[in-house]
Amino acid sequence: MKIRAAVLEKFGEPLEVQEVDLAEPKAGEVLVRLVACGVCHTDLYTASGADPSGYSPTVLGHEGAGIVEKVGDDVGSLAPGDHVVTLFSPQCRECTHCLDPRTNLCLAIREQQNQGYLPDGTTRLSRDGEPIRHFMGTSTFAEYTVMPEIALAKISPEAPLDHACVFACGLSTGIGAALNTAKVEPGSTCVVFGAGLVGLGAVIGCRLGGAERIVCVDPAETRLELARRQGATDTLSGGPEAVEQILEMTGGFGADYTFEATGRVDVMRQAVESARMGWGLATVCGVAGKGETLDVVPRFLITGRRVAGSSFGGVKGRDQVPQYVDRYLAGDIDVDPLISHTLSLDEVNRGFDLMHAQDGIRSVISFEA
Repeated sequence: MKIRAAVLEKFGEPLEVQEVDLAEPKAGEVLVRLVACGVCHTDLYTASGADPSGYSPTVLGHEGAGIVEKVGDDVGSLAPGDHVVTLFSPQCRECTHCLDPRTNLCLAIREQQNQGYLPDGTTRLSRDGEPIRHFMGTSTFAEYTVMPEIALAKISPEAPLDHACVFACGLSTGIGAALNTAKVEPGSTCVVFGAGLVGLGAVIGCRLGGAERIVCVDPAETRLELARRQGATDTLSGGPEAVEQILEMTGGFGADYTFEATGRVDVMRQAVESARMGWGLATVCGVAGKGETLDVVPRFLITGRRVAGSSFGGVKGRDQVPQYVDRYLAGDIDVDPLISHTLSLDEVNRGFDLMHAQDGIRSVISFEA
């Protein structure tokens, strides 16, 4: 079938919205009609050429939500008409990692996905007979996409898909970092560095985990106000004095849990240094630039602090994303203020511009606009 999609042709140049071919789903695959898709920093990171594992041409986009149109052979968990959220982090429910509660990093299709292919090592996207690679196994900057069954989470049909899409990456990453990776305990003190979508998700996760005090650190007052609306009890503007300020706020000890959601290695270090002596846990969610390293003074670790990384918040997507969407429907998670701009597919590059300008939290492409 012919579809319109935003194609990354050359790194550092705007995406080109054009007509491409999409083949039928094969065994274990599903055809999804996209209804909405968030414009995430990871898409921009790859488009810029900063991602050392990036490739082109490819159809970007990974924060999608839509409706199943057709299923291939051997698909048992989905049927036409089902509402789904796309998962760049799949869940086969069978591999060693899926069966272990300690990680969400499914091994089933990892190698093929990282190279831009579907599980059989080929693509369903093409143009004039030449293959176009898939991005993160999703390629949601398109009217339709074909994805593996194990990379789709079936959600309640009551959830608006233009809101549900942010659970495909940013929001779930932050919530999961607090609830899955850190396992925030009731009555604890938490500090979240960064109030973008991931950081605000971490604030929400800390609140849902029963934290007594949640400090959010961000230079933008508009974002700090959003953090307060999501459950932050204290806010700081950040900067070189942030660690000292946090220590003063916590009787000189630091926070039980800290979360970094900026991708900046200097902030990652602050997250470690503001974690509590004895048992403080610093969870790193942000993606640092190519070649950057985190410099931590060993004394901070020797005195009991720990550092953990968190990919997609440790979320086992097919099981947990529907649960998060249900909590949104129940009123526990307020998504409305996180959707800043609604764009058409033709405006996808404007979504990148808005991100550069830090204008809002998340721009969402609506395919029904």
